[in-house]
Amino acid sequence: MPDVPIEEYVCTRIRRAEQALMAHHEAVLRGYGLTMTQYTVLLTLSRADGMSGAQLARAVGGTQQSMATVLTGMRRKGLVERRSAAVHAKVMLTSLTPAGRDLLARAYQEVVVLERALTDRFTPDEQARFCEFLDRATAALVEQTPTTHAD
Repeated sequence: MPDVPIEEYVCTRIRRAEQALMAHHEAVLRGYGLTMTQYTVLLTLSRADGMSGAQLARAVGGTQQSMATVLTGMRRKGLVERRSAAVHAKVMLTSLTPAGRDLLARAYQEVVVLERALTDRFTPDEQARFCEFLDRATAALVEQTPTTHAD
């Protein structure tokens, strides 16, 4: 075992940053009756409306089955509406409702405060370098993630 303390490991620092980020977002979103997944769905649909459940699952990093449950709850709250796709009747496309857009706009105003607080800690050059480092770290993590192979 190396002599480097665990709190100095890059992965430990990334995990701590991710935990702090999630704690902030979850606390803010709780006030709007949203989970992080629901917020991400609203944000994704605001940028590309009319997505299938499978597309949304990929966009938020979930499964189709869990996304179906999330979308059912969001539909019941009046945040999204679903309709059959013109190309294939079994494919349901999801769109934001006016209530969903309004809730997203209000929640976003609080969530973006953290983004501004983070960027204020760095000069523009530092921020660009930091983002480059995060992108490289993400690429290394993806490359090192084992994939399952069908036998």
